[in-house]
Amino acid sequence: MMAKAYLVGSGIAALAAAAFLIRDGGFDGADIHLFEETERIGGSLDAGGTPENGYTMRGGRMFEAEFRCTYDLMSTIPSLDDPSVSVTQEILAGHETFAWNDNSRLVDGDGQIVDVTSMGFSEHDRLDLMRCLATPEGRLDGKRITDCFTSHFFTTNFWYMWCTTFAFQPWHSAIEFRRYLKRFIHLFPEFATMSGIQRTRYNQYDSLVRPLRAWLAARGVTIHTGCRVRDLVLAPGTHTRVERILLARDGHDDEVQVTPEDLVLVTNGSMTDASCLGSHTEAPDPRSARRSDAWLLWHRLARGRDDFGNPGVFDKNIPESRWESFTVTAQDPAFLDAMEKFSGRETGRGGLMTFTASNWLLTIVVNRQPVYRDQPEGVSVWWGYGLFPDRPGNHTGKPMTECSGREILEEVLHHLRFADDLTQRVLAGSTVVPCLMPYITSQFLVRRHGDRPRVVPRGSVNLAFVGQFAEVPDDVVFTVEYSVRTAWTAVAELLGLDRRPPEVYRGHHEPHVLKEALETMHRRQVDGAPPLPGPRMPHTSPGPGRPADAGASAG
Repeated sequence: MMAKAYLVGSGIAALAAAAFLIRDGGFDGADIHLFEETERIGGSLDAGGTPENGYTMRGGRMFEAEFRCTYDLMSTIPSLDDPSVSVTQEILAGHETFAWNDNSRLVDGDGQIVDVTSMGFSEHDRLDLMRCLATPEGRLDGKRITDCFTSHFFTTNFWYMWCTTFAFQPWHSAIEFRRYLKRFIHLFPEFATMSGIQRTRYNQYDSLVRPLRAWLAARGVTIHTGCRVRDLVLAPGTHTRVERILLARDGHDDEVQVTPEDLVLVTNGSMTDASCLGSHTEAPDPRSARRSDAWLLWHRLARGRDDFGNPGVFDKNIPESRWESFTVTAQDPAFLDAMEKFSGRETGRGGLMTFTASNWLLTIVVNRQPVYRDQPEGVSVWWGYGLFPDRPGNHTGKPMTECSGREILEEVLHHLRFADDLTQRVLAGSTVVPCLMPYITSQFLVRRHGDRPRVVPRGSVNLAFVGQFAEVPDDVVFTVEYSVRTAWTAVAELLGLDRRPPEVYRGHHEPHVLKEALETMHRRQVDGAPPLPGPRMPHTSPGPGRPADAGASAG
């Protein structure tokens, strides 16, 4: 009898694992089964909606040249537009011909583009940054970013750009912050222009999930939607071995017998769990959101064990992991035309734009059109998010969480300082769908060694964890690369394969990379350039029930 593989979840980690099982592990696709609780696959890499009612996507992922696992995997997956071209080739070609060259990364309270020639560091900030990089990770257990820096650091150009590029909050884990510094230090010289960032041709669902699913389907992989995995039954003994999978589907309980040769790969936790959509006229209603079994399953598995991680660290502190995104569908080119004029960049080349005086710390991005593969001509889509959705808006006076899509757009336009007639035209021609995500940065919450389980726990015979809440030393969470790396690691270790994931890129070990990064850190402001006027920037945890603006003033 051939071995079978059972994968819990259908996000990019599970889809990648299925592909590695076929490509490297010699599995027949018909022997691979994915159990997905919802009716839609792709996990956090989702995108939907219509041009009439508004498109939706919870987020967008950025790529860069050293996403070694992702580009290796997707080099074998044909793109949907041209099957003779791989997804990797499509991404790299798009970057070659249509790269970001941001000229308006930060916009101040007067609606003026900030000069980011300098990162804005004081000598103390530079020393703190170097000290953070040099501190062994083990000494940062349980520490926040604010434990490593003074309040001034959180008013610098660098912090505004860094935190809104990667979605860090001042109260997040110093361990994760340090990993990001090391992992992306080679991007420092181009950080303001974002020219080292690569993107998929369309949203990630269309550009990654759909081609990968098509490739798997052609090989007989089965995805069981509407199927909840309630628990795993482990065999007695000193080794960890799954012997039964307990399911619920079609209103009935079921179970799958697992032989010692079979594999079980679990996506533990979910950063987009319990997300809820609003509409152009209504704010998201958290009461309408239902938690999936992704966290519950992890809690059940970890109960009484110290090698399966600590899920409570990540899913019990919503005030520190929540923010809100929004997707704008426009039937009128007025906004895109105005942004081209304002930024001096062709639509799709501008990169991220952050409004530093925004109480919500709003960031928007207008990507290359179309963003959706089926997007009609004449319809445009752009996206944004606010890191501090509990704070009152500068224009609306309400928390972002209580605002309709139209009110969020009004807040954005307030910071852009467009003329009244243009503002009204943009409002009249746009549909905005907000999305509140309570766990979106839960993987960044303060943690200690062992709070995330190893991909393959010690002594495991057939069980592995994949996704954002499995531990990969040195690599950075909240990336597609991290999920794909966990998938490759799980398959290679469980099957004892010689072909293993390539090493995580370590630019901080390369002298020329360090030299260029240090030069960027010490670059001074252009003479005559205005300083960055900031809002009240929080640098401590908002705490349960407290507004997220509780913190030191930027100045």
